[in-house]
Amino acid sequence: MGEETTKYAKGAKMGTQIVFKEQSYKIIGAPFEVYKEKGNGFLEAVYRKCLSIEFTEQDVPFVEKPRLRLNYKTRELIQTYEPDFLCFEEIIVEIKAVKLLADQHRAQVINYLKATGKQLGLLVKFGHYPKIEHERFVNQSLSRF
Repeated sequence: MGEETTKYAKGAKMGTQIVFKEQSYKIIGAPFEVYKEKGNGFLEAVYRKCLSIEFTEQDVPFVEKPRLRLNYKTRELIQTYEPDFLCFEEIIVEIKAVKLLADQHRAQVINYLKATGKQLGLLVKFGHYPKIEHERFVNQSLSRF
């Protein structure tokens, strides 16, 4: 069992619909399975590799460490963002193997959403015993509803 928190970007309004509900539930099921198998105490790279295997087994479409392009005004930047996963071509998944999530971890996901125009980010923490924890971040300024 894990904990879930939904965060909204500054100025966003809380909606009544869950963004990408079925897809996000499917994605979050994979880290629970990885944690059940491996437990805590491993490096982030180990969890990332296990999660890529689990995504494949659960038929979750994903790209591991995608290079997401950034723009400034009308110009494309040389710099890119590389979240741990991009699932269903729309959902950013960032994993951490830490005891406590810090604001910098949350800011990282929020910046990924703002910079890429994606609407949903999932932050998954593997470093907590006896369960994983995850937080949802919704960029509702891009709401498609």
